[in-house]
Amino acid sequence: MKGTVGELGEFGLIRELTSRLTSTPAVRVGPGDDAAVVAAPDRRVVASTDILLEGRHFRRDWSTAYDVGRKAAAQNLADIAAMGAVPTALLLGLVVPAELPVTWPTELMDGLRDECQVAGASVVGGDVVRGDTIMVSITALGDLRNHEPVTRAGAQPGDLVAVTGWLGWSAAGYAVLARGFRSPRAFVEAHRRPEPPYHAGPAAAGLGATAMCDVSDGLIADLGHIAEASKVRIDIRSGAIDIPTQMHDIGQAVGVDPLQWVLTGGEDHAIVATFPPDVKLPARWKVIGEVLNPSALPQVTVDGAPWTSKGGWDHFGDIES
Repeated sequence: MKGTVGELGEFGLIRELTSRLTSTPAVRVGPGDDAAVVAAPDRRVVASTDILLEGRHFRRDWSTAYDVGRKAAAQNLADIAAMGAVPTALLLGLVVPAELPVTWPTELMDGLRDECQVAGASVVGGDVVRGDTIMVSITALGDLRNHEPVTRAGAQPGDLVAVTGWLGWSAAGYAVLARGFRSPRAFVEAHRRPEPPYHAGPAAAGLGATAMCDVSDGLIADLGHIAEASKVRIDIRSGAIDIPTQMHDIGQAVGVDPLQWVLTGGEDHAIVATFPPDVKLPARWKVIGEVLNPSALPQVTVDGAPWTSKGGWDHFGDIES
């Protein structure tokens, strides 16, 4: 499609974006009315929201609009799954400059739609506004399907800590892109388009997970949220975490210990959870540590000792993953 957003106009853009969408049985009223109507059989709705700002969360010279759409949907839908819920719907708030080519928001919508299909959800509505820079705001909804939500506050001493999904891949890909390279492609793509294990969240709830979250800010940081909320200490066994050979190679090339990426790199959106020690976990879950009684030590330790290197994501700090 040729032309700019300004030439197409607000309502023309909305028509073009909504024409690209698909639906699911949970959507009773989709885009085009004052509000969407989404079924909530559980009678409780799980909701999460995020904002992606150009230059802060994505760069157009690194990622296509389609990549940004996939990533924006993934990071929100992963939050829903990490509560033990099934994603159902997504709402988009989009700020774009008038001179932006129309192809950018339409490809963004394609990415949102396709990632929603992976998770079993659909885009049900939103809003578009003119602005000086691109901003993508996402609200995701989910259904608990008669499970209790798995929060960060339920971990108990003696529980096992297990993870499913990739760790450190996005951070390694970021390091590659930051140095002007585009390969190894698998790590670059992991940064551009994370692949959260959506089905693992509700499955973990069914297995009796006591606490859970997705790894968006870094493994240590996110386990720190669980430790703080649960008032426990968590110890990670670094030797239990698999680090691919190619990640070692990237680390050697850029002078970084890949364990740093694994422990502090965010945006992989793996799911980490704590489980009672007698739970038989499926093969997709890797046990990487244990929950201990609180002590004077930091709330999250690695191999029994504090992790002293910087890492993890803080939107108002200077630390990047």
